[in-house]
Amino acid sequence: MQNRLTGSNRLTGQSRFTKPALALVLLLSFTLAACGFQLRGVADLSFKTLYIQGGNLSISRELNQSLKTNGIQVVKEVADAELLLEMLGEINEKRILSLSGGGVVREYELNYSVKFRTRAPANPIWSQVQTVQARRDFSYNDNALLGKLDEEANLVIDMRRDAVREVLRRLTAIKPANQ
Repeated sequence: MQNRLTGSNRLTGQSRFTKPALALVLLLSFTLAACGFQLRGVADLSFKTLYIQGGNLSISRELNQSLKTNGIQVVKEVADAELLLEMLGEINEKRILSLSGGGVVREYELNYSVKFRTRAPANPIWSQVQTVQARRDFSYNDNALLGKLDEEANLVIDMRRDAVREVLRRLTAIKPANQ
């Protein structure tokens, strides 16, 4: 006796739900492709060599690694670079966002910003200073001090990673003068 749910396909090992499921997967795939979704890949930078000057910031190591991942060589001499990047500085701030009725801190706001500017080696004029900012809020509790300190450290690391990605996005907008 045949089972009504599986029908005669039970003997062949196929389900009759294969075609609708396949159609749904294809529909979702086309929808994602049509909306412009794509996995994060390498940045489309218009230069291959970069000279970085300025202070050694907390994001310098990760920025250098991201540039290397994207096929950009960070050079030691200005003459060897297609683009100059000057890291002007960074600011880390932590401020109280809210207090309890008893005056105990309940929430903090973390702010991170980094300033930079660029120029072509042949051009004596720097671009306008650009600022990348990241902000995070987190709740605070004295009873969970170690956990909250760890959470804060992770949020700071996350903000710096976001800043590196934003700097790279802004560098992708730089096009050579002949384009």
